[in-house]
Amino acid sequence: MTNALLTSVRSWLDTRAIDSGLAQTPIPGLTTIRSVTPSGLDYAISRPLVCLILQGSKQVALGNRTFTLRPGDTLLITADVPTVSQITDASSDAPYMSLVLDLDPSVIADLSLQMGTPPQSDDAAVIVAPTDAEVADTALRLMRLLDRPDAVPMLHQSLIRELHYWLLTSPHGTAIRQLGWPDSHTQRVARAVAILREEFSKPLPVDRLAATAGMSPSSFYQHFKTVTSLSPRQFQKQLRLIEARRLIMAEGMTASSAAYDVGYESVSQFTREYRRMFGMPPATDRDMAREQSPASLAAE
Repeated sequence: MTNALLTSVRSWLDTRAIDSGLAQTPIPGLTTIRSVTPSGLDYAISRPLVCLILQGSKQVALGNRTFTLRPGDTLLITADVPTVSQITDASSDAPYMSLVLDLDPSVIADLSLQMGTPPQSDDAAVIVAPTDAEVADTALRLMRLLDRPDAVPMLHQSLIRELHYWLLTSPHGTAIRQLGWPDSHTQRVARAVAILREEFSKPLPVDRLAATAGMSPSSFYQHFKTVTSLSPRQFQKQLRLIEARRLIMAEGMTASSAAYDVGYESVSQFTREYRRMFGMPPATDRDMAREQSPASLAAE
């Protein structure tokens, strides 16, 4: 089944992939990815999704946990969390290829109501498991639906719902069901994460975040770290550093301007923490990125 899915995804990518290796589909939230070379480290705030690895390999890190994904593996991310990912095995003869679907909390909520109240789950936000046959089969039918454009608007929602159902009945379905359950630990933490994402440059007392989550400070701290693998302060720090790196790389800000923009009061502290997270100081990171950019390589 995964071989047939690989063939279908490869066919779609062959005619539609852009330079970045991404090929969106007409089905909302469904994306195919290809890379013919191993990648550098990609720092991002990942939203809830499921990723089916079809060829090549990839590593994903969350906090102090690192996961290695190989063909036949499924990556589940069940919360908004900072991740560091890297494609580790890819070549022109055997490109890295994967299929990614954003998880839909409304579909999960509707299915969960019909399936009954889930037990509270403290599963981690990032899970790697073998791809279930039912999930692969439904994903294949989604990809084949793309060959019938007129049928996509009529049929894709039922297939998306079916895929969510098989994920919910998998061994890690309890963790996924928390996304659709308003009073679950995952959803309570998500309310605090939403504030962190929106106001990461401001001081955010843990008491305020805990109140938003409807928990005591000690309970909130425990559940937040269980879900995200980070403390609230570490989470906020990573949000600040990821945004600062984007400002430096994409918008040409100086390190000091980026530091103040994301909420640091000390440029030296920012530089230390930037180097600790990204492996080099901001100026060196920026210069290396410029040297490795497609325009620079083409000029050579």
